[in-house]
Amino acid sequence: MAEMVGFIGLGMMGLPMARCLLRRGRSLAACDPSATAREALAEGAAPGSLRFVGTPAEVAEACDIIVTMLPDSRAVAQVMEGPGGLLAVLRPGQLVIDMGSSLPAETRRLAAAAAGRGAALVDAPVSGSVVKAKAGTLAIMVGGNDAAYAKAEPVLRDMGETLIRTGATGSAHAMKALNNYVYAAGLLATAEALRMAERLELDLGILADVLNASSGRNIATETKVKQEILPGRYQGGFQLGLMRKDLETAGAIAEETGFDAQALALCRALWNEAVAALGPKADNTEIHRFLGGREGTSR
Repeated sequence: MAEMVGFIGLGMMGLPMARCLLRRGRSLAACDPSATAREALAEGAAPGSLRFVGTPAEVAEACDIIVTMLPDSRAVAQVMEGPGGLLAVLRPGQLVIDMGSSLPAETRRLAAAAAGRGAALVDAPVSGSVVKAKAGTLAIMVGGNDAAYAKAEPVLRDMGETLIRTGATGSAHAMKALNNYVYAAGLLATAEALRMAERLELDLGILADVLNASSGRNIATETKVKQEILPGRYQGGFQLGLMRKDLETAGAIAEETGFDAQALALCRALWNEAVAALGPKADNTEIHRFLGGREGTSR
């Protein structure tokens, strides 16, 4: 059995990621307030491979490597600095791996705080759906120095298929947000093109073929149009609210750098409208449905 790893955050992505670690021979000290999530992780776990603790501090007391999979920087700061948090008990040589989608500036701040205790914090956000999290085939971006990366790498490879080093701590969170902005812009443009083609009474399936054979090809045209949008399934596996969160992180980067990102501002505005209309748990492909209702049309 490999050394025990701490895992904090058993949400939609965290739970299958933690299961991957167990499946690949890791033992875990896990922490999550949800009894349902804890029961789901315990189901099928090998005897002696899993224990639950009540606070992040207890995770740090038991493990040298601690993974957090939390929704945003506010949650990470609470786990790090709140009552029963990690920071007060971190020891020299320990490593915290923030695998959620956090604000890069906040990641740098918390990394400096961890360094003050002789520990390290790296950012390792993931790209991929729940399906890839279950299979352990996520793409993982990693920001941190060589020593921290060497310590994190074996654990990350138990959850991901592709590891991409991005530079200093905070760089991975920045690149994840910018990547997701480009994806959101491509999905939005695809949805608008489909709505215009619909008004022209074009064959939308053929339009999808044209896009995928031509310069308009993107991940949305390849994996969302025929699979989710045209059938009206809208089950791409990524929530509108999470898309908005990533766009807001990209907006924070624009503000930090002083760059006037006008296309980003438009994208953010439309996603905020969509979330207000459909709710944060709607699938991100439902931006197509939102645009139809916004313009007084429907499929």
